[in-house]
Amino acid sequence: MTGPLVVIGDTLLDVDVEGGTERLCPDAPVPVVDVAAERARPGGAGLAALLAARDGADVVLVTAVGDDPDGRRLRGLLAGEVDLVRLPLRGGTVRKARVRAGGQTLLRLDTGDGRARYAPSAEAASAIAGAGAVLVSDYGRGVARMARELLAGLDVPVVWDPHPKGERPVPGCALVTPSESEARLLCSSGSSGYHGPDQAARHLVRSLEARAVCVTTGAGGAALAVRGGPLTAVPPPVRASGRDACGAGDRLAGAAALALRDGAGVREAVTAGVAAASRFVQGGGAASVRVREQRLGDRPRTALEVAEVTRASGGRLIATGGCFDLLHAGHVSLLRRARALGDALVVCVNSDDSVRRLKGPSRPVVDVRDRVEVLRALSCVDAVMVFEEDTPAAAIERLRPDVWVKGGDYEGERLPESEVLGRLGAEIVVLSTLPGRSTTNLIREIR
Repeated sequence: MTGPLVVIGDTLLDVDVEGGTERLCPDAPVPVVDVAAERARPGGAGLAALLAARDGADVVLVTAVGDDPDGRRLRGLLAGEVDLVRLPLRGGTVRKARVRAGGQTLLRLDTGDGRARYAPSAEAASAIAGAGAVLVSDYGRGVARMARELLAGLDVPVVWDPHPKGERPVPGCALVTPSESEARLLCSSGSSGYHGPDQAARHLVRSLEARAVCVTTGAGGAALAVRGGPLTAVPPPVRASGRDACGAGDRLAGAAALALRDGAGVREAVTAGVAAASRFVQGGGAASVRVREQRLGDRPRTALEVAEVTRASGGRLIATGGCFDLLHAGHVSLLRRARALGDALVVCVNSDDSVRRLKGPSRPVVDVRDRVEVLRALSCVDAVMVFEEDTPAAAIERLRPDVWVKGGDYEGERLPESEVLGRLGAEIVVLSTLPGRSTTNLIREIR
């Protein structure tokens, strides 16, 4: 089975402020923009990952994201689109706001000084070790420096999309995808100088020790040089008439990486990338990308989506667990009070096999599909996660709740999940149960 595409690089928050302009400002010769809408999307590596995921691929994004409002908004934009492996960020999240009118960018405002803070990440190393292909989307903010270490010894295709202020690609990349301006800078650092995209591709495939280099030339397509092979011109299938080429390089690199992951040769992969980028620009470029900002009120959501959205908005995630066989008033009371402790409640439910191991062969009375359906119908429950193990420790590890709630009958006991809760720094809250309400008593009365 082919592993996911792992995108590692710097993610930015891109915002388009859209409006119309029909007059000049009275105190300066500049247009007045009547704002009609503001649209946000992930930029940089986040955009590359988003576009690849919308091709239907499983995508893991390894990136540095901050805890400031822009960082939380960025994580909300990514939630439900890609699997996020978060690295620490030092400084403020980089935000690029473009003021646009009539399809034309009038001004861009850049804020934020964030750079990735180096910290060994077992989660990032594990994601890359299981990759089917890797795309390094370097935007000069430090994540690519960590990629050099994480990629050592990896035996899958690596595509490196460089940046003028970023890292030099690691030797042995399956494909390096500089734009013409980036190729000019890479060539000027040596003795050869820049003599056009064809010569640049030939030079860089040797100097970067890459298997292939394609220099992208916008509407002209790309010049591809393969180590030990002839130079190839890759024209676009259509001449894109769109004026906004923002994001075209991310689209090309992501499509090429997916093609290489699926077994394509490098020429076929670059052809697929050029075609995807041309269609992207033809369709309006990055400005045409619509991302639904995830809100907790948007249902249905998976448990992991609810967890990510809650964290992205700075909220407090509550989780609890149990069999919830024959849901009764005691269960409902516990869940309502648990939900009141924070901003979202995820209920972890034992699978049928797990219940049988814990309660005996006559349980559960209600199968897991019906138990989940009833729990989801409660207004106090935001999502349900089913787990197969005897304890919810693995589910807790994935959810990373701020608070874990247990019923009062566990008071004073060490919980099986205490170790993982302690490691995550989660708070354990014990809530009293309603006297006489239990599934066991209910079954006894029925019998």
